[in-house]
Amino acid sequence: MDPIDPAAHQTRWTWPQLVAGAVGAVYLLVGVVGFVLTGFSDFFDHTETLLGFMVTPLHNTVHVVVGLAGLALASTLTRARVFGWLLAIGYGATFVYGLFAVGQDWDPLGINTADNWLHGLSALLGLVIAFGPVHRDRTPVKEVRAGHRSEP
Repeated sequence: MDPIDPAAHQTRWTWPQLVAGAVGAVYLLVGVVGFVLTGFSDFFDHTETLLGFMVTPLHNTVHVVVGLAGLALASTLTRARVFGWLLAIGYGATFVYGLFAVGQDWDPLGINTADNWLHGLSALLGLVIAFGPVHRDRTPVKEVRAGHRSEP
């Protein structure tokens, strides 16, 4: 980064970064609202739903962590792609788990059918973030001549 003119190195956010940040914000919001509904006790209580999705304090904790990760990793394209892989692998595994766990008493996450579909869609969205093409604009954001400060 140019110490004389840091604005000369500004980059535009790519769509995978924006999607990673948006997904992170949604998961964080769902986790916080979930805690409002469930509170923090009885981490495995399966009685509360949020828009048809089962929520438990454990499930809410996972949502908050995923949300914070999405917001933090959206800062660069490489990190957004890492978040995409985390979504794809984590929620892909959760989707497969849910195929067996939906409606079972032994399921600590309390996954229902709606949750399982959402987990599958989140895994697919992760793949889109991880693999989606990005066409970079090759024009500089700001012209800077060596040894001269550019004024805004």
